[in-house]
Amino acid sequence: MALRQTMNLSQSLVITPQLQQAIKLLQMSRMELESAVRSELEENPILEEAELLKEEDIQRTKEAATEVEAPESGNDQNSQDPQKQDEFEWESYIEANQKPPQSGMAGSEEIMNYENVITASQTLHDHLYWQVKMNGFSEEEEMAADALIGAIDDDGYIKIPLEQIAAEENVDLGLLEDTLTLIHEFDPAGVGARDLKECLLVQAKHLEEDTHDLVSLINNHLKDLEKKNYEAIAKALGREVGDVIEMCKIIYAMDPKPGRAFLSSDTHYVTPDVYVYKVGDDYVVSLNEDGLPRLKISNFYKNMLKGGKTTGDKTQDYIQEKLRSAVWLIKSIHQRQRTIYKVAESIVKHQREFFEKGSEHLKPMVLRDIANDIGMHESTVSRVTTAKYVHTPQGIYELKYFFNSGISSSDGDSLASESVKIKIKDLVAKESPKNPLSDQKIVDLLKVEGIQIARRTVAKYRDVLKILPSSQRKKYF
Repeated sequence: MALRQTMNLSQSLVITPQLQQAIKLLQMSRMELESAVRSELEENPILEEAELLKEEDIQRTKEAATEVEAPESGNDQNSQDPQKQDEFEWESYIEANQKPPQSGMAGSEEIMNYENVITASQTLHDHLYWQVKMNGFSEEEEMAADALIGAIDDDGYIKIPLEQIAAEENVDLGLLEDTLTLIHEFDPAGVGARDLKECLLVQAKHLEEDTHDLVSLINNHLKDLEKKNYEAIAKALGREVGDVIEMCKIIYAMDPKPGRAFLSSDTHYVTPDVYVYKVGDDYVVSLNEDGLPRLKISNFYKNMLKGGKTTGDKTQDYIQEKLRSAVWLIKSIHQRQRTIYKVAESIVKHQREFFEKGSEHLKPMVLRDIANDIGMHESTVSRVTTAKYVHTPQGIYELKYFFNSGISSSDGDSLASESVKIKIKDLVAKESPKNPLSDQKIVDLLKVEGIQIARRTVAKYRDVLKILPSSQRKKYF
């Protein structure tokens, strides 16, 4: 064995911090991008926001990019030829951005618009805690009630075993069980149940009428109730089928998830990244630039960098570093917007029938189709279409919506899986409630329309659409 030195020449791909930033910007949603740009504006003094990007601002950014990409030796004062730049007028800047002094509290109350005040909605836990305070619980019962209410989920159930709650909260198990009985008397009815059967039993006990048969039905025949097998329930209870159906109507009117009434109903608005308009016979793609800050290079720091005499080496290095970061951010944002435009334009070209006629005419398409069309990698297309939305004549859709697998048809063409889901949804919507369509019947109806699909595929799509099986969709009344 001997030690010796050898030299090897090889190439390897290194993801630089700048490239990581570009990839991160590419997959950001619109709100995330706005937040990231605002944060960079606060941290980087070289960046400025312009109301309208002028031609000289674009030219200045190009010059800065050329200087950043130039060799370090070219940054000497002797090699730089300062061009004529507009001087930064600090006095006018301060006058334009100076805010008037805040008035006193009395004045602010007079101009306060109470219509803009948002009130906080009451949560399920707040409602339960209020009932604990109103029922005069002892200190120990109140501690046990707080532990139980903290374990109640958004649906109103306690999924954590009481033994685990007692061990974690250091509360006696017997006290927890006694307190849970008291919580079952709270509003909404059924809250604090540990499973569906207990939830229905608690709601049944709140009814004023005789609930003996109702409780027996819930305790012993919940599976038959789910399958709507009224004949078996009537035979087991020794009652008429009509009486069983009336009891089942009461159970169907109960709320299986009592906590849903307190869920927040806030509307989440979507801002499209791309607009698609129909102009004549063609569709035009337009990027949505509203709300995105328009960035430019600060003229003041640009002049400071060129006038090396007034600044020290550390200052020069700091400004140079921030200048590189600013230029790279601007280039990355422009690259992101160009990529989104290319992808949207290619989607419009591939899915023209969708924009003309709607979702039923969506064509099968995968990421590879768009990637080959625009000359980019599939991973890039995947990042661009994540959390990006397009406004079309048919509505607002996520860019991911247009990518679907294909289902073969009898005429040799393929149909998008999304179109098949819409057809299944329409068939179920038109079915008879007393005689719902089975999965095999749906397969047969789709085969008549020329769509070849397996029964298990129909079952999978039905689960995606949150459509119950035919046995659970059947209604006798």
